[in-house]
Amino acid sequence: MDYRAAEQLLAARDPRGAVRLLDSVIAAHPENTAARLLRARAFFAAAQLRPAELEFELVLEREPDNAFAHFALARTHQRAGRPGPARKHFRLAAALDPKPEYLEAAAFEG
Repeated sequence: MDYRAAEQLLAARDPRGAVRLLDSVIAAHPENTAARLLRARAFFAAAQLRPAELEFELVLEREPDNAFAHFALARTHQRAGRPGPARKHFRLAAALDPKPEYLEAAAFEG
């Protein structure tokens, strides 16, 4: 399956290759949120911040309680130099899942 191959490409630091595979997966199954989340991560890894942001936002429209998607969208905003939206999503991630890395990024006292 292209999804698994895309995961392997992303792990092997070939995010652009992963995006290419995921484009066909998403074209065939646009409702596949897991594929969209993986493609968002690949866009982020390839420093394609606007496409990453759009994909993370789409995932959050479908899964507003996805702490990882909030965290990753926050990192995307942070990398794009937008600290306000970044802080909002870091806080949402930490509120949804109090993992130490989420709490630290949200600047909560743990």
